[in-house]
Parts: sequence; C-alpha cells; structure tokens
Amino acid sequence: MTMTDARILTEETPKRSGAFSRWLSMLWADKFAFFAAIFLLIVLLCAILGPYFLGDAANKMNLRGRNAAPFHLRHGIMYVLGADALGRPLLARVIVAAQNTILVAAAAVCASALLGSALGLVAGYSRRSAAQWIMRLGDVIMSFPSLLLAVIVLYMLEPSVANIVLVLAITRIPIYLRTSRAETLEIRERMFVQAAKVMGASNTRIIFRHILPVMLPTLVTIATLDFAFVMLAESSLSFLGLGIQAPEITWGLMVSQGRPYLTNAWWLSFWPGLAIILTTLSLNLLSNWMRIALDPTQRWRLEMGGRKNG
Repeated sequence: MTMTDARILTEETPKRSGAFSRWLSMLWADKFAFFAAIFLLIVLLCAILGPYFLGDAANKMNLRGRNAAPFHLRHGIMYVLGADALGRPLLARVIVAAQNTILVAAAAVCASALLGSALGLVAGYSRRSAAQWIMRLGDVIMSFPSLLLAVIVLYMLEPSVANIVLVLAITRIPIYLRTSRAETLEIRERMFVQAAKVMGASNTRIIFRHILPVMLPTLVTIATLDFAFVMLAESSLSFLGLGIQAPEITWGLMVSQGRPYLTNAWWLSFWPGLAIILTTLSLNLLSNWMRIALDPTQRWRLEMGGRKNG
C-alpha cells in the first residue's frame, strides 16, 4: 500500500463512521422507529440463526406437556410460552417459524420490486407503444383482488414456497410499476436530465445514473410497507390452508393450527399472532421514519431532533 492509498483510507474511514453516527442519531430522534428497528433486527437474527440452534427443539414432541400453559417452567425454559397439541415448545417454534415467514415476504417483495421498477422505468422513459402495453399489463393484474387471485392460483397449483412467492410477487408488481413510471415521467423533465442528454449521455446511463438514484428512496419506502402487507398475505394464506404446509412452519400456519384450541389453549394462536402484529407494526413505524430520513427536504426534522437528544 502506498502513502497515497493510506491517506485516502484514513480520510474515508471517519467519513463512513460519521455517516453511520448521523443516521443512527436520526433514528434515535424517532424513538418509535428506533425500537422498531431493534425489534426487526431481533426478528432477522431469529430467522437466520433460529433453525440452526432451535430446529430440533421446535420439532421435539413431549406428549406429557400437550397444550402446556405459558409461564410454567416445569418442562424447561423452552416452554415459557407454553406448548402446542403435540407438546412442542411454542418459543422455539415461533423463533424457527420466523425464517419461512420472512423468507417468503422478502423474496416476493424483492422480485416484485425489481420487475415492477424495471417495467416502470421503461414505461416512463420510453415513448414507444411498448410503454402502453406495459401499463395495460399492470391494469390487468390490478383488476383482480390480490388475495383472491392468490387463493385461486394456489388452489389449482401445489401450495409450495416457490408458488407462494411467485403469486405474491405477481400481485404486487403494479404498485412498483405505477410508482416508478410516475417518478420517471417527472424526473426525466428535470434540468439535470436534459443536460445529460445534451452532453450525449446514453439512455442507459441516464436511467441508471440520473433517474434511478432519485427515485430509489421512494421505492425503498414502499417496499418496507409492502413487506408488511405481503407478510400478512402469506399468513392469511397459511391460515386458510393454502400456504406453506406442515411439517414446515410459519406464523400464519401456527395460528391456523391453534384455531381448534382457542377455547381452552388460547396461547397456541396468540403468540404467533402477536409476532405477526409486532413485526407488521415495526415495519410501518420504520417505513414512516424512512420516508422522512430519505427526503432531503424533511430530513432536517430528524437531524434537529438528534442534536437535541445528543
């Protein structure tokens, strides 16, 4: 490493740490968003590490502890939330089920966001007839209620993880398609885009270097909100018996499995249902913070709040 490289590295390190502390300060300015981010981080760690450490415990049956009530530790710490109809600890099952729930929602949101945004960029920037065909495709998809379309398709197909992701991704494409098209139509008329055209920049460079970075914060905020909706849709499908099937587990499937025992073992459905509610609420709180933090015209509110708290 030369002296120049070392100097550049030492200059960039404080900038990166300063940017991180700045964003952390803005997050701390909104206490609800801060604790929502912590909760989502815990859920993400459970989804990644839970099956490796608690996979066996989540499937281990203990018929003597069937429908064991919560907060009684005579069967061990894993039974602090109670047990299901086969004596399996609910704490371990809720943690392990986070992986499938988060995986399905993340895959569906990423697929729909990438495809919908790409089609929206083409429809907004191109002046050819193909742009109209893309918008009509979005209108056709939106003409069907998303959950009803998912129920019909999964009723005809095998309710596997791939089919669930495919159906949920297709139903969410119009949201990103319409948003990215509207943003592209507005951004392409700005002066810096016109200047790039005059300087001879190609259409690909204009789209990826000038238009996409401007609209990316809006798409990220929408994707965060949409993540909560897709997770609820997957839970609804699992509750109806059209989602992921046993022996795999999701939070929605756990709620469905506890439905026959609501009168005498309410905790079977309560804890996975609470996990769904808290995760959805945290995503909504975090998306509201991102809407302000990613907007340069409104970011000063969080920056001022962070300075006062500091």
